[in-house]
Amino acid sequence: MRTLYASFLILLLFSLSACGLKPLYGDGRNGAVSSVLGQVTVDPIEGKNGWLMTNALNDRLDASKSGDAVYKLVVVLDDQIEGFGVRADDTVTRERRTLRARYQLVELASGNILLDATAGSDAGIDVVSSEFATIAAEDTALENLSQNVADKIISRLSLFALDQK
Repeated sequence: MRTLYASFLILLLFSLSACGLKPLYGDGRNGAVSSVLGQVTVDPIEGKNGWLMTNALNDRLDASKSGDAVYKLVVVLDDQIEGFGVRADDTVTRERRTLRARYQLVELASGNILLDATAGSDAGIDVVSSEFATIAAEDTALENLSQNVADKIISRLSLFALDQK
């Protein structure tokens, strides 16, 4: 029984190696994804939310910088806060902050748009009696949303880079 179990495990391991999956960041800094991400520069984005998004993207891209920029990432943000929990006296008790990004990966040499996509995320915010606490919660939500959307953008760029190589 044990030999049958061991044979099954060995057969299973061999079949897994032929599944066609490749690690996204295989070969580390020398890999296809890292080399393409290292050639992306981020266009400045206006506003506080743009500053947060630019920093979040640059933090993720700078880890793999490998030389001169070949691509430019153009991002347009849509940041909205909507109140949806309302008391009997018409005061808002809950807000939803939504951050959406439309981004384009542009090849610098030709100006061709290689990737045009969107990414977004939202967060719920409790509105409390302290205006300062509510503003702080809105700012924290924006910081977290910027990180989340930047992760989604980098993941999509990584898949694009994997297809290119």
